[in-house]
Amino acid sequence: MLALLLILEGTINKTIAQSYPASPIDQPVTHPVLPKINRPLSPLERRLLRESLDQMNAEAQAQLNAGNEPEAFNIWYKELALRRYLGIEEEIPALGRVGAIAWNRDRTDDVRSFTQRINTLQVDTETKGQLTPETLPIYAQAYQELHSLDDSLDIYQKMLANARQSGDKVAEEELLNKIGELHLSRFEYPKAAPIYEELLDIVQARSDSLKEGIYLQKLAEIYREILQPANSVKYKEELVTNYLKNQQLQELPNLKISIGEDYEALNQPEKASQSYQEAYSLAWSLLQFGTAGQALTKLGKLYENSQQYDLALQIYQELIKVQQRGYDYYGLMGTYDLIGEIYLIQKNQPQALNSFQKALELAKSISYKEEYFTNKIVQINSPPTPSPQPSP
Repeated sequence: MLALLLILEGTINKTIAQSYPASPIDQPVTHPVLPKINRPLSPLERRLLRESLDQMNAEAQAQLNAGNEPEAFNIWYKELALRRYLGIEEEIPALGRVGAIAWNRDRTDDVRSFTQRINTLQVDTETKGQLTPETLPIYAQAYQELHSLDDSLDIYQKMLANARQSGDKVAEEELLNKIGELHLSRFEYPKAAPIYEELLDIVQARSDSLKEGIYLQKLAEIYREILQPANSVKYKEELVTNYLKNQQLQELPNLKISIGEDYEALNQPEKASQSYQEAYSLAWSLLQFGTAGQALTKLGKLYENSQQYDLALQIYQELIKVQQRGYDYYGLMGTYDLIGEIYLIQKNQPQALNSFQKALELAKSISYKEEYFTNKIVQINSPPTPSPQPSP
């Protein structure tokens, strides 16, 4: 039985190996500079080999530019196989360089081959205790060029541990940023959140208000993406204070609208209303008429949803003034439509008719939704169909 299992295992392994043919990067290569016996290259031999390989890279690039992609990669594979004679400091960056080209051209097998080679080198250097702080950035860069994000994160975590151990605060912040961006690139918001919270603590400790604003914004966006409006609004309120401190007043109106949306999600309409009103006032004072209109639209809808129709009408009348100021004919048409619908709810047919007629005039001027408003007007003007009377 054991013999049979061993035979089966060997067959399976052979099948797996055959499904992934040997990479060209592992094929034996020769070069005039390489010594006939197994010994380290002399400085002169290293220089001559490096110059020759740089020339091969240029030839491969020329072939690629000429549209001869297969030949270009044949040359690059030979270059990469020879680069290993110059050590990992030169081989790994070359793998990343060619790997980035392969990635951009959807050469999946090549990308896998290069990534596996770097994985092998990493395991080998770790086994020998040679994965030093100096070599880690080389691996990190190559993995990123190959879009091997798990490997990149693994290396950055090792680099972060080294930075913390040595007390290098600059490197620590830089690496946290890279780790955070990698998580965001993969939409891993729950993993990104604690990274940016740590970064926020770091910059607040040294009173760096500009970077504080950047990280507050990141955290607000992260918590909004993972549907945690309570955390999102917490960081946005801090961001309001930051913008005021840094005189970034032009950023406040949109931020206030976003805060209002979070309060709506939290079922706190009073706070949402206050945020929208503040957004409108700020936007109007800054001549941001488009944003002012957005704030009033949000506020009007808030009142509509709570069936406070008279308040909604007041807001929409104010919105008309803003849209007229900004020559927003499309927006005006939509606002008159909203007003007309509210008047219909209130059974105020004359006012509803007046609103839809104004909307139709605007629709004709921009050649949009004319039939829609025409039908609205026809429905109002048409007498209601009498209900059939029961037979005596």
